[in-house]
Amino acid sequence: MSQKRPGAASSLPPRPPAPPDTSSIHPTPERDPTPPRKRRRVDHMPFLASSDPIRFPIQPLSRFQGASASIKRPREIAYFSYDENHEYREDDSGISYYCPPQIGANLCDGFDTFRHYEDKEDPHLNSLLRTLVSQEKRTGERVQADFVTWRGMMTKIMTAPFDMFAAFDMFATLHDGTIYIEEDFETRAAERAAESAANSRGPPRPPNRHQPDHKMMTYWGYKFETLSMLPDTPENTSQDFIANRPKAPVSNHAQHCSIVRTAFGSSSLILGGEVDGLSDPKPSNPDLPIPWVELKTAEELPLRPQHRDILKYERKLLKFWAQSFLLGVPKVIVGFRSKQGVLRSIDVYETGKIPGMVRRGTACWDGNVCINFAAGFLQFLKDTVKGEGVYKITLRKKGGVVEVCKVQEKGTGDILCSEFLEWRGKGNGTGDDGEVGVDDTQRENEGEGKVVDDGIRVTQHQAVLS
Repeated sequence: MSQKRPGAASSLPPRPPAPPDTSSIHPTPERDPTPPRKRRRVDHMPFLASSDPIRFPIQPLSRFQGASASIKRPREIAYFSYDENHEYREDDSGISYYCPPQIGANLCDGFDTFRHYEDKEDPHLNSLLRTLVSQEKRTGERVQADFVTWRGMMTKIMTAPFDMFAAFDMFATLHDGTIYIEEDFETRAAERAAESAANSRGPPRPPNRHQPDHKMMTYWGYKFETLSMLPDTPENTSQDFIANRPKAPVSNHAQHCSIVRTAFGSSSLILGGEVDGLSDPKPSNPDLPIPWVELKTAEELPLRPQHRDILKYERKLLKFWAQSFLLGVPKVIVGFRSKQGVLRSIDVYETGKIPGMVRRGTACWDGNVCINFAAGFLQFLKDTVKGEGVYKITLRKKGGVVEVCKVQEKGTGDILCSEFLEWRGKGNGTGDDGEVGVDDTQRENEGEGKVVDDGIRVTQHQAVLS
């Protein structure tokens, strides 16, 4: 099944020794001495307040080096799907199963009939919170953690130390002891519109497979998923259906999302994120890892790759690893394509071994630093986001510092939907004495101040799902 890409990353020179760690992993938050700049008005948060931003510097990275913070293996606590109309369904109907695609397939095929879904309105955390409400109604126990957010937000935070072009805008609010984080949808939508305008400058030109544009290259990833996935296990699928996947229509409307509980250092998290599919059926034992797979595409490497070729690819591996690591996805399957979008080969990586492979290669990023940075930043947020109101979290491109500024004094903005607020407002999920339910991570922290490492063990060389 697997066809290995040419070139061995391990043939590159070893990484020079790291400087000694002489500073704390949790720097003291700094207040910006410069006057706050004028901030864009956020329509869904009508009562804005100004405050000096509190800053969390990314550099120097030496303070995040060494053995990683203790982390807890992600465990699925709930899930939901979107159907072919992208309507929410509280079931597993969106699950797909991996079956190796046909090498030589053209990823451009079907582009003209692609059904592309993109949010036109801010989805907030609505589907995630809706699922948590249903989970609490079923179990009678409150789902409690220090943070609740989408996996995409944590991916941006976790990869920021090594992403040279990292930039993000998020909103956060504290409610009943939990910090909820969402993307600043309006800012991101404006950025997408600007990117689209920049890509469409000049006279219109007919589609050209020899010079694919950004839309076509985005489509290749969805096409690869269609070529690689089945609605049922391969054993329960006809050979005709499998063989005809290159002709199947491509759509990203239907999705399946997993919701997991995990922890970084002393910070517990509930994360929700889309999963591409399964390599085998889910185990009946909920304590066993789920055999999810993450599908990615990348340009094939030259027959004799130069250092810059491998460097470019291993930088891409950073996001591949972080996305899978956060949800506990054990395998990443990469489809290598030509410049024109023809599928050439496939590689299968164990998520836990990717950091070690990069360390032995270009050493362009360090998994332990990513984890320690995320743990330190989450603690910083717990120390900063206090009391009522809404906070803006901003990292400007090449800015080197994450700023947190309060933008609304009262309420939670639209970060928390009315259904969730009404359910929690009734005291649902609390104990008989009115105390908020304590999650497993919090129980393990009592008396220690540190999360017990019961599943993911990160050494200086790699992150391993155990």
